[in-house]
Amino acid sequence: MNAAIYPGSFDPMTLGHLDIIRRAAKMFDELTVSVLDNKAKNALFSVEERVSILKEATKNLPNVTVDSFNGLLIDYARQKNVRISVRGLRAITDFEYELQTAQTNRMLSCGELDTVFLTTSLEYAYLSSSSVKEIAAFHGDISQCVPDFVAKLVYEKYANR
Repeated sequence: MNAAIYPGSFDPMTLGHLDIIRRAAKMFDELTVSVLDNKAKNALFSVEERVSILKEATKNLPNVTVDSFNGLLIDYARQKNVRISVRGLRAITDFEYELQTAQTNRMLSCGELDTVFLTTSLEYAYLSSSSVKEIAAFHGDISQCVPDFVAKLVYEKYANR
């Protein structure tokens, strides 16, 4: 059985993330979407909230599970007995960062963890979680960026700040 992990912050999950999840789910028997618990970032949503959002968004994808982790991806992948990481690429600037990360993970894992890159669908090439948060913070329309239920949650977060 081939399995992969799609790690990320997903703060918030965007339609671009969902596109990568759907496409990766077709490529692998099992896909674990895993939220990185990065204490260094000031997240809009807690890890638990992001896991819940991803579970709701992927509930119709039977081979997708949602989890969270902290620490190194290579350690998490070993715990899950997974040898493939999935990453999305929007632009050449993403590639430079993601290539360096993939090479570092491969070196640290002694070649056990490979990375598969999926280029974003063109309709989501502009999209990032950071831009969604910035638009929402100024009461802009994020309906073309995230699923409707996520937009509602993002707006609620900013209303309560």
